[in-house]
Amino acid sequence: MELWKRVQQVWERLSRRERRIVRSFAKGSPNAVLRCRCKVVLALVQGNSPSRIAETGLASQSQVYRVIQRFREGQLAGLVDRREDNGDSNISWYYETVLFEVVAKSPQEYGHRRPTWTQELLIKVLKKQTRIRVSVSTMSRLLKRLGIRLGRPKPIVGCPWSKARKTRRLNKIRKLMAAAYPGDVFVYEDEVDIHLNPKIGPDWMLKGTQKEVMTPGKNQKRYLAGALNAMTGELSWVEGDRKTSTLFLLLLWHLLNDVYPTAKRIYVILDNYRIHSSRQVELAQANMGDRIQLVFLPPYCPDHNRIERVWRDLHANVTRNHRCRTIGHLMSEVRSYLKRKDRRLQRLYAQKGGH
Repeated sequence: MELWKRVQQVWERLSRRERRIVRSFAKGSPNAVLRCRCKVVLALVQGNSPSRIAETGLASQSQVYRVIQRFREGQLAGLVDRREDNGDSNISWYYETVLFEVVAKSPQEYGHRRPTWTQELLIKVLKKQTRIRVSVSTMSRLLKRLGIRLGRPKPIVGCPWSKARKTRRLNKIRKLMAAAYPGDVFVYEDEVDIHLNPKIGPDWMLKGTQKEVMTPGKNQKRYLAGALNAMTGELSWVEGDRKTSTLFLLLLWHLLNDVYPTAKRIYVILDNYRIHSSRQVELAQANMGDRIQLVFLPPYCPDHNRIERVWRDLHANVTRNHRCRTIGHLMSEVRSYLKRKDRRLQRLYAQKGGH
């Protein structure tokens, strides 16, 4: 295999985050040398040969081969000049590149017992990786300038399926939607809990003050089962006092009789929650004929269920830090928000031409 083609193999081994860094540097790095090297890598990944790149004027053929060698030996860090006596600018870019790589991992991967980063620990690990030591104030400014923030990790449960099996199921759903017949409807379905005791979340506050959120003490709950039309953005929902198969079936009958009475077939894309596959649901489906088709996502894949985003927005705009004193008042706010959200989604989907 030709040397320059091996760049594509190295590229495939990079993480998605590392690829974003290369593209970001190629687009907007103030360091012209680093910017050029990243552009050369991207051109090679796209299938251009060194001679073709030289013809475009991006770099000479010899420069392209030097970039290839650097990238093969050091991957992302290899694109940055690592000579410590070559001036502050080059040292800075090398340090920043390594910092990106370190922050994306856990301190435990570098031999420390602590599971989260502190600025002091970053300085210590970066000193070992680059032989460059900076102060806490310098690290603080650097993190802010690079957009590296102190955030809250997203808890997830890994899908127990193999990657191939998961991909096959998701591809099957996409093909099913692409081959839809006239009169077919596709909706994403899920349930959401509404609590009278407010969800507490971050908010802007004046210096030296802390906002208070009054809680009613005794919690009350309501549940919604909702469906988001994958083609039009239309949002439908039903309410209940318990999250059971009965609530799910109320939504299915609502879709059949009220929302899409003329639909030939309604495909409901949903997760594997037990209320969706109970004996009660199986018996009810027999009475619905083939107009309702349940299409199950791979387990623990909420990011592939579009209505999950609607529920996140609902919590952010209504239930988080709310000041409603009764469940009736809170549900009134929920309904009002969902009606507005429904109108916005339908306009947005119409502008984008559906899914």
